[in-house]
Amino acid sequence: MASPQRRRLVRRNLERALGRPLQRSEAPSRVAACFDWYARYYLESFQLPTMTAAALDAGFGYQGVDPIERAVRSGVGPILVLPHLGSWEWAAWWLARIPEFKVTAVVEPLEPAEVFDWFVSFRQRLGMDIVAVGPDAGSRLMTAIKRGDVVCLLADRDVGGNGVAVDFFGERTRLPAGPAVLALRTGAPLIPAAVYWRDGGRHAVAGTVIDTSRREGLRKDTRRVVQDYATALEGLIRAAPEQWHLMSPNWPSDYRALGLEVPESLRGV
Repeated sequence: MASPQRRRLVRRNLERALGRPLQRSEAPSRVAACFDWYARYYLESFQLPTMTAAALDAGFGYQGVDPIERAVRSGVGPILVLPHLGSWEWAAWWLARIPEFKVTAVVEPLEPAEVFDWFVSFRQRLGMDIVAVGPDAGSRLMTAIKRGDVVCLLADRDVGGNGVAVDFFGERTRLPAGPAVLALRTGAPLIPAAVYWRDGGRHAVAGTVIDTSRREGLRKDTRRVVQDYATALEGLIRAAPEQWHLMSPNWPSDYRALGLEVPESLRGV
């Protein structure tokens, strides 16, 4: 059973994505749907290693993949920025098994270490090179981009607390700057993307490539690019808000609503 705290966070996120308060009559079913989709995310991800390439391809639709393919062929791997939405592992597995691209993904360390090691091993079996959040993550991702890997980065939550302040669903918070800095430094295409459950299968959407042209210096350009993909992620999330499984406080107001101290990194954003 989900904790009352998590249920409250899910409701707040639904209301952000919908742009309105939930009616009392609809709130229980919509919140429950979020947890149902989250459970399905894990259940179906664990089935991936047993699936044939044909079965995987048959249950997977997509749109906007051409820029990804062009980037890989050019030898500069594209960067996909994704929200915690739907089932992104299906996209990574499809990219690795069908067009046979190399895929590198960044993951947040988990405790205990044995659980984290198991998840890393699991994702490696899905054809991914896994980079843990840490001091050497940037250099490893630069190497992956230069060898033409598709780099997948979840970007709707600032895990490290050192991200860029942006407007995200009408509130100020911080989102990770890493995808922007990597794109600005390497010239890699930066593409917002998401994978939805749709019509009994999964459907990947790659959005318009973010403008990462150099204009005003790295710091100002980074702020602009992060705000641009924050806006793009809003649109992807609004298409299926119940499939958004972000279940940690992400805005200063979340901490205040739960009676928690606002982290220093989020004060005054």
